[in-house]
Amino acid sequence: MRESVQAEVMMSFLVSEELSFRIPVELRYETRDPFAVRFTFHLPGDAPVTWAFSRELLVDGVEGPCGDGDVHIAPEGPEPLTDALIRLQVGGDQALFRAGIAPLLAFLDRTDKLVPLGQERTLADFEANLDEALGRILAEEHRTG
Repeated sequence: MRESVQAEVMMSFLVSEELSFRIPVELRYETRDPFAVRFTFHLPGDAPVTWAFSRELLVDGVEGPCGDGDVHIAPEGPEPLTDALIRLQVGGDQALFRAGIAPLLAFLDRTDKLVPLGQERTLADFEANLDEALGRILAEEHRTG
């Protein structure tokens, strides 16, 4: 069984209303952590930064505004919706990105073929890997925080 899905998409990093630039972002989904997706942002002149958050949050965010914590996702623009805004926040600092909805949906479709949404707990080794996955997430947050 294939254990991960990856994609690279171009997103706009919205620095201000007047300034934005395109950056590559690696999307990754792994069966060993079936509830999460990871976005690795490749900002010019900086080390890559990885954020892990709920796959379900991404699914919901391309359809309507959602997110109560450090990650907020909302569709943007006139119907039909073509873009999504992704806001990442740490304390008082935040970063805003614009992504095309089509590549996000294509990535989510591939994750769903690997592990259907709602079937994450059926993975035989999920409970055994939960502590390991949480440890990795906390370690990633510690390195980037």
